[in-house]
This record gives sequence, C-alpha cells and structure tokens, in this order.
Amino acid sequence: MRILIQRVTEASVTIDSQLHSRIGRGLLVLLGVGMDDTADDIEYLAGKLVRLRIFDDEAGVMNRDIQQVGGEVLVVSQFTLMAATRKGNRPSYIKAAPEAVSRPLYEAFSARVADLLGRKVATGEFGADMQVALTNDGPVTIWIDSKNRE
Repeated sequence: MRILIQRVTEASVTIDSQLHSRIGRGLLVLLGVGMDDTADDIEYLAGKLVRLRIFDDEAGVMNRDIQQVGGEVLVVSQFTLMAATRKGNRPSYIKAAPEAVSRPLYEAFSARVADLLGRKVATGEFGADMQVALTNDGPVTIWIDSKNRE
C-alpha cells in the first residue's frame, strides 16, 4: 500500500462537474492498494499519517501533526500509485489490486484515519473519473510505502 501525502491550504474533488468534497488546511492523501495489502498495511499507514509532523510550529519548524493544527484530511483512491516503470515507457499496473480487494481496503483506510483523528475524513469516489484540485502548502509532498518501511 502506498500513500502520497500533500500538505495543502485547500483541496477538492469534483466529479461530473459537481463538487464532491472539499477541505481547507490539512492533508490530501492519494492511496494506492497493492495485491498483497492487508489490515496491517492500513494500520501502519494510517498511524503514520496522523502522527506525521509536517506542520510548522511557532518557530517555523515542521514539528506538529494534523491533530495539533486541527487540519482536515481528504483521501482519494489512485491505482496509478502502484505503477511499475522499470521496463519500457508504458507503466504497468499489474501490482495494483482489483476493485474487489482495493475498494474495501480504501474504505477501511479512510475509516481508520477518521477513527484515529476522532472526526470525519473527506473522500473521493472510488473508481470515478475525478478532478482533484489542490494548493500545495510549502510545497510539502511525502511518499510512504508500507512494504518499504524506511
């Protein structure tokens, strides 16, 4: 399982020209689910996400997490995060889990983040053609792979 985290001043998801969800200051999280991902991957990444200290304190040092700044979270499924690009120029998505596996894990990840935060998490719509808009703050963008715990 992979997440791409972007610290944002605002982010939104539009589907069929209709606003689906919007957040203010917080984190936009793009989530890719792999074939062998489990609840353990969810627990690791959700915990890491809510404890990640990437917001500035009063001294301008990234020392605060999402809860400490009262930020919002928007989670969007994105199978292309599982792309393999080693061979050729056309990405392969063979490592991405099929919908029967990835949809429940995406929903469980979003629910676990909400549980850890103690408040609702905004989401995209699984499998939809979405337009995601954001204003990256910093910019701060962080990639975490649950299979490569560095």
